[in-house]
Amino acid sequence: MRLRRASGRANHIQKHRDKRLLLVEDSRMFAAALKHGLELTHGINVAHCASLAAVKAEVAAAGEWAFSLAVLDLNLPDAPNCEALDFILANNVPAIVFTAAFNDRTRDQILNRGVADCIVKNEPESIERLIAAVDRVLTKGRTTVLLVDSCATSRQDLAGILRRGLFAVIEASEAWEALQVLDQGEIIDVIVTDTGLADLAGLALLEEVHKRQGDDAVPIIGLSDQGDARLAARFIEAGGADFIRKPFLETEFSGRIRHAATLQKRIQALKLAAASDYLTGTFNRRHFFMTGPRLVDQYLRRGEGTSIAVLDIDHFKRLNDTYGHEIGDLVLKHVARRLKTLVGEEHLLARLGGEEFGILFDGLGVRDAFAFCERLRAELAKSKIVADDEELAITVSIGLATIEAPEAFENYLHAADQFLYMAKHAGRNRVISELTLLDALAS
Repeated sequence: MRLRRASGRANHIQKHRDKRLLLVEDSRMFAAALKHGLELTHGINVAHCASLAAVKAEVAAAGEWAFSLAVLDLNLPDAPNCEALDFILANNVPAIVFTAAFNDRTRDQILNRGVADCIVKNEPESIERLIAAVDRVLTKGRTTVLLVDSCATSRQDLAGILRRGLFAVIEASEAWEALQVLDQGEIIDVIVTDTGLADLAGLALLEEVHKRQGDDAVPIIGLSDQGDARLAARFIEAGGADFIRKPFLETEFSGRIRHAATLQKRIQALKLAAASDYLTGTFNRRHFFMTGPRLVDQYLRRGEGTSIAVLDIDHFKRLNDTYGHEIGDLVLKHVARRLKTLVGEEHLLARLGGEEFGILFDGLGVRDAFAFCERLRAELAKSKIVADDEELAITVSIGLATIEAPEAFENYLHAADQFLYMAKHAGRNRVISELTLLDALAS
């Protein structure tokens, strides 16, 4: 068991080993703890500076774009008034502030300047929170804005403002381009759209996004050079997150977009907590049934078929009866960890209940999905679980169904369940789909 944990840590270290982080901290204690924690946990190459002068020298020596992220204290001996933060942001380095306690207003002001996150020192688990925030920022990157404007000049100006505010920008000249970006699965934090689009009014785009994404719709901010207050009212009433009239101050524009993105991320974090299975940490059945139909709709709109699988741990009841529920829970957690590693974030994985897990594949046809499920089955069969000094082997059975046309989501799952039943009846530890049946008929 000790070796297996070490192996898992080694894989985690690989995650950010290609990135450099600038740590700006004058406290020796915090600097040592943060440098050690970041290098051990994420494998990041950390450069430490204790003063603004040292920061300037380090950045000059390293060159532009050398640092993926900076973690810094606001107040340094030679920079008591946030001068280090000003310098970091002016050099286009994303920043996380790690500083002494301050009020919510100050925190919001700092976040509105383009800071990725703000962690308060001297709070319980503050260092652990910072290490997690670094991983989150490096993994997800900057806030991504989908900018939709039919006027090339206006779009170019707005994109320049957003990029100066450290936003990542995807540009679209028409509404249909924006919808295509969303259907392709791009991770968008905020949509900013002119209300006078050439092919679809801003209100109509707003309605279409909400129709496609439901409660998880990306927040949309409307822009207009019209002075009619009724247009803003109609946009907000229709579900818009905000409405900005031109001309505007650049700081106001960036601040309101950042506020919408921050609020959306907080909402998504709450939804993620509600969508997680308490025991295994995978998504739960409710999330699978709420998100699955929307994803299937996206796949079919893109003209792609896909597949859905139901996986069941073999002889799980016998294992519970023999070893007790505590060992049963240990097995469930082990299977879930392996599945999350093997499935990754590309496909939707959830615990459906008991010892059953569901997988909705992102655009994998039945042959590719069958090969994927075979790899899952083989990997799980090779893995061992140590319980009470006894090594347990586990196997799984998998039913796999294709999704080629619009139907009720329950129908897809029911079809996969039928194939799972066949796999159990045929002796377990196998994958069965329509391919299996066709191959059997052909032979």
